[in-house]
Amino acid sequence: MNIKTFVCNPIEENTIVLYDDSGEAVVIDCGCLSRDEKQALQHFLEENNLTPVALLNTHLHIDHILGNAFMLERYALSAKAHRADESWLTDALAHAAHLGIRGAEAPPPLGGYLDEGDTIHFGHSELRPIHVPGHSAGSLCYYCEEEGVLVSGDVLFEGCIGRSDLPGGDPHLLVTGIREKLFALPGDTRVLPGHGNPTTILRERRFNPYVTA
Repeated sequence: MNIKTFVCNPIEENTIVLYDDSGEAVVIDCGCLSRDEKQALQHFLEENNLTPVALLNTHLHIDHILGNAFMLERYALSAKAHRADESWLTDALAHAAHLGIRGAEAPPPLGGYLDEGDTIHFGHSELRPIHVPGHSAGSLCYYCEEEGVLVSGDVLFEGCIGRSDLPGGDPHLLVTGIREKLFALPGDTRVLPGHGNPTTILRERRFNPYVTA
């Protein structure tokens, strides 16, 4: 499986494309806001002969869904996410204005719901959602066991964890979920967060001050 990351919008959100040699791809957290950001994603898919077959969201905070309308218009893909985050779609434009994000489009409705226990298939690959609430009520991480890759959204970062002071946040649930679910994964699992640099489960077990015992 191959990975391509685009850093998008004023919040510097990581839009992640996963794909394999089948030519099928999934786009996770399409945060493309500007025309240039949308064109960069489109050109990458076209130049690599990739067909996006799913649009996934780790959660529905505005910086992670700015490109959902583009993906629906260009690729006829509606996003899938956890049901518990759906209310964020209603207030998305107000949230954008609060963050000073200009030019945001109203996000379209979800095309379906995902939860722990589901499986997302694309090409020769599959992803398993892991529900880790606390940053938002519906935060999902996407785990590819075969490749040892975890897309963690805003749950787990290099040396940090997601904020828990927004509606639906819960610091206890967040830390407990990271310790019990994410830290149970193999140490060499690569972690691709929603912002910032990649890390590994082992590194965060050892050095993350927010979740180390």
